[in-house]
Amino acid sequence: MKVSRHTLLAFATASAFILASCASTPPPLDANAVMSKASAAMGAGGVQSLRFAATGTGTTYGQAFKPDTQWPRLSYSSFSRHYDFANSAMREEFARGRAEPTGGGGIPLMGEGEQRAIFVVQGDLAWNMVGPAQVAAPVATDARIHDLWTSPHGVLKAAAKNKASAFEATDNGQKYSVLSFSEPGRFNAKAFINAQGLVEKVESRLPHPVMGESAVVTMYSDYRQQGSAQFPMRIRQTQEGVNVLDMQVSEVQVNAPVTIAATDLVRGFAERATSEQAAPGVWFIAGGSHNSVAIEMKDHVVLVESPLYDGRAAAVMAEVKRIAPGKPIRFLVNSHHHFDHSGGVRAAASEGATIISSAAGVPFFQQALNNANTIRPDMLSKSGKRASVEGVSGKRVLTDGSRQVELHLITDSIHADGFVMAYLPQERLLIQADAYTPSAPNAAPPAKPNANHLNLIDNIEKLGMKVDRILPLHARIVPLSELYTTAGKKL
Repeated sequence: MKVSRHTLLAFATASAFILASCASTPPPLDANAVMSKASAAMGAGGVQSLRFAATGTGTTYGQAFKPDTQWPRLSYSSFSRHYDFANSAMREEFARGRAEPTGGGGIPLMGEGEQRAIFVVQGDLAWNMVGPAQVAAPVATDARIHDLWTSPHGVLKAAAKNKASAFEATDNGQKYSVLSFSEPGRFNAKAFINAQGLVEKVESRLPHPVMGESAVVTMYSDYRQQGSAQFPMRIRQTQEGVNVLDMQVSEVQVNAPVTIAATDLVRGFAERATSEQAAPGVWFIAGGSHNSVAIEMKDHVVLVESPLYDGRAAAVMAEVKRIAPGKPIRFLVNSHHHFDHSGGVRAAASEGATIISSAAGVPFFQQALNNANTIRPDMLSKSGKRASVEGVSGKRVLTDGSRQVELHLITDSIHADGFVMAYLPQERLLIQADAYTPSAPNAAPPAKPNANHLNLIDNIEKLGMKVDRILPLHARIVPLSELYTTAGKKL
């Protein structure tokens, strides 16, 4: 059985943490003295806010083409972060494009432009800017808090707030003073400080909806004086041992003014799961950025997709229990391994559901679902249950003797290898994710047909599916004709 490279790297990193803790106790140091020296060397005491701009490369974490390959490579034409330590806030802006043709993520296809985005966090609230509007992004909260407080100056402030301990360590033949601390419920970190008092590396772990916990290493080098502070001109970061950022800094502003504040819309956000009956016993569950579909069988429910994170999954499963009382979720069909579509798989497993993914995704999910989450235990960790994972190779049929649910692999996709769609032949309904996301009603078709749309049409036609409507796992229910129109083809 082939095991995901990412998962093996995660286990290896976790084992390194454990072995380090089991080894002979490193020499203790005076944590206050270590923090005082580092703060003076880096000018951290006078840094209330800091903005840097950069360009570089990276990858799209959790959007691999295959479950056991690296994340898709990206090129950043611009990247900036503005840290507001006094307000526990951060604003990140970037423009990035694909550096390889396959894989997922909300980035235009290869050669078709860049994704531009603004990501923000303040306290325990995360949001994205969509034009002038703030759109809550609770699934991103942990990662953004982590990036704020593991930044070169932020990590010293977080270490002081959380009463870090300190010890001496040797890494690659070089001696470091190491500050170790936990931001309760958010992340654990070790900051490696060199002889000059500069933060060179931060090793950290944070909760993750799919992996249970994610291991991160952030490296800072080529420090230069920037006004009253020292700041690294190169920043590199890995997650699960794979590069996710390599930035060359071009501009630094210390204590540049910034205003970051959540609106009432973000502060009052709560996950909503609304259901619409697409056919008798077939429920389209929307209310957020990602949809699910509940299919009632005689004595159980087949749920297609449990996305994002525990919060979204809990809302979806509560709605399933409301519309189909007394019928347990026996199967959770995962469309593909990308993290936004599999972030609620652990929650479904905590309910006792058998997870059905592509055959290629089975080893990945078996390993990921065995990972514990000790930093902030999730639904699966709290349940104490062990997940059961089964695969689809080509076609699989789920039936109760009356209703049939056909599961098919979408072949030759550039989005994901191991891409499952569900087809209900009696109801003439197709359930799919990301191969086609409907545009706004009456929107003009794109000038150039999208390769994913054309691929989905090819798969529908090759399989001889009789489809009236598509239930997409993003956006709204549409007739099949809308897919053909968008792709510039005749039905």
